[in-house]
Amino acid sequence: MATTVTSATLKVTLKEDIVINGRQQGSESVLSIPGINEISKRIATVTTTEATILTFSSAVGPGTYIAANVKYLRLTNLDDENHVMFTFKDEDNTEFRIKVDAGHSFVYPGDNAGGFVDTMKASNAALASGLSDLYDVTADADTASCDIEIFVASV
Repeated sequence: MATTVTSATLKVTLKEDIVINGRQQGSESVLSIPGINEISKRIATVTTTEATILTFSSAVGPGTYIAANVKYLRLTNLDDENHVMFTFKDEDNTEFRIKVDAGHSFVYPGDNAGGFVDTMKASNAALASGLSDLYDVTADADTASCDIEIFVASV
């Protein structure tokens, strides 16, 4: 079956705007990701109990995305006072965890060619060469439930 969706280029702009001593010290960076034809954007409530919010595999399913096709992921903490912790686990069951404070965002960059395939590795010991596929992302809130925004772009 042919798709009726026309792919487009996702333009991601990161901009800092600050003037110190009358001089602009900010910066702007623009990333263009071509061929995007699938977008998932949702707001979800994260409780203080860790729960899976995203899964990556070789087939689409409920809350599951094709790892090789995902090119961009943004997680934003919409809460105005509490932080959220996101845990990224790879196919080898190693994981890293990051705190995203109130109002902040975290971008997990997809590989230009391979999406989320071979993009992460975590270990308590020195890391050997090689990366693994991102497998899932879990989230839990610090002291009270928080709303988050999840934005996923795929080809």
